[in-house]
Amino acid sequence: MSPISVSTPGGICLFGEHLDYLGLPVIAAAINRRIRITGTQRADSKVVINLPDINEREEFDLTGSSLAYTKPRDYFRSSYNVLVRHGYRFAKGVECEVRGNIPINSGTSSSSALVASWLHFLMRMSDRPRLLSRQEIGRLANEAETAEFGEPGGMMDHYSTAMGDVIYLESEPEIVIEELRPKLGAFVLGDSLEAKDTLDILGRLRSGVTGIVEKVTAVNPDFSLQTADVLEIDDYRPYLSGGENTLLEGTISNRDILREARQVLESADLDHIRLGDLLNRHHANLRDAQRISTPKIDRMLEAALNAGALGGKINGSGGGGCMFAYAPGHAGAVAEAIERQGGQAYIIRIDEGTKVEE
Repeated sequence: MSPISVSTPGGICLFGEHLDYLGLPVIAAAINRRIRITGTQRADSKVVINLPDINEREEFDLTGSSLAYTKPRDYFRSSYNVLVRHGYRFAKGVECEVRGNIPINSGTSSSSALVASWLHFLMRMSDRPRLLSRQEIGRLANEAETAEFGEPGGMMDHYSTAMGDVIYLESEPEIVIEELRPKLGAFVLGDSLEAKDTLDILGRLRSGVTGIVEKVTAVNPDFSLQTADVLEIDDYRPYLSGGENTLLEGTISNRDILREARQVLESADLDHIRLGDLLNRHHANLRDAQRISTPKIDRMLEAALNAGALGGKINGSGGGGCMFAYAPGHAGAVAEAIERQGGQAYIIRIDEGTKVEE
């Protein structure tokens, strides 16, 4: 078999940060920074994965119907296990090289892009390649990365990176994905270079909102985050702490901002200024209600706005990592402004999903 190369984009959450694991919609976009896996089959059953970007190498044998995990978040093995459960078979191993230019552990879906690329690559290396749609690859990526290890994240990153472009995603009562085709200008991604603890933040916010919903439904069994009106929140204030009230308000507000943003993105004549304002409002909630921003990221966003960006927000789980600014016509100046605040800036555009490269 000739060598093949598969690549998958990173992603940003335009609207809906910390909503998808609550069963609320999100709007996400793939970006033109990608993870690429290039390799071929071996004559034996060994898997050899070279990771020159991080100076690492992984090896294991495809023995038995399931591989035992040797470390937390053992995604190379979990992806293989998921594919085997879905009927794929591998008589031969593979050897490959993984390279990428997505900022790592910065909220830009680098791990999801890696898993989607690895799944896509393995499918094509299987005994009888059965190719799946990009949406199906996203579903399996979520299974391999999140469900397999019982992690608290949602499914936005997996579907966004696998499918590409801009998507609107509902996960309850069933998965509904709408592919949006907005004519967006340039964004500037700003890496704060601050480390973050994704699982800690996801766990804190998920358990926090879940606890709030339990308290509120004890008062009103019909309460739902999907349908609650912002005006009815006042009825529940006596039963919640000050911080819980703020978090509930921010969650409902972010849900409504997303609904308004969907209308903007679906419009034939996209209102770029309104879109920027919605990004700013979303960030204000994430900063004040979810408390996931940092002083440095706030300074980077302020500098971006002063340099001509129309809006921006923190991206990913927060506590560090990346922000982005929507900056059509001003991307260069905005990138310079972000770097003057100590961030690392990348001018980015919306990109297609996982693909085999020629």
